[in-house]
Amino acid sequence: MVDVKRTKLDGVFLIAPKRFGDVRGFFAETYRRDALRKAGIETEFVQDNHSLSHAAGTVRGLHYQSPPHAQAKLVRCGRGRLFDVAVDARAGSPSYGHWVGYELSFENGRQLFIPEGFLHGFMSLEDDTEIVYKCSDHYAPDCDGTVHWQSCGIEWPKTGLAPLLSEKDAAAVRFSAFESPFVHAGVPA
Repeated sequence: MVDVKRTKLDGVFLIAPKRFGDVRGFFAETYRRDALRKAGIETEFVQDNHSLSHAAGTVRGLHYQSPPHAQAKLVRCGRGRLFDVAVDARAGSPSYGHWVGYELSFENGRQLFIPEGFLHGFMSLEDDTEIVYKCSDHYAPDCDGTVHWQSCGIEWPKTGLAPLLSEKDAAAVRFSAFESPFVHAGVPA
């Protein structure tokens, strides 16, 4: 059993798998293809990723993988808390440049489905936060890209900490200079 809700961005869903708990802890189905298909998510996943951010305030992103290896992602928090964001990067989309962000945590068990054509990033809100996510295509270094995390108008949580970034993310192109490799389905070819 899973609760799937549409967000204000077409194709992005907030998902809450049901947890069954007792004195031992809980059990949850974190991925169930038939439940996602019933909600309209037809994506097949081919790769699972797991990353650890030691320090609260770590920012990763905004990342994307361009065609022909564009990736949809199903993101959850394995431990700790994080603020997860998706930005519409599909040229011609009515919501181009718009974003959504949600707190995902071990406690709330929520997940975010992000389709191809969106930038993805997150900020850890606790030390030793783990993010676990499924991808619809394999990692392809030649298709890897990054947009600067502060260039999309995202209202990031106020942690009181200096953000910890990789060199690649710190030097990323600003959204205003980004040449999107993605095209909204409603744009004629």
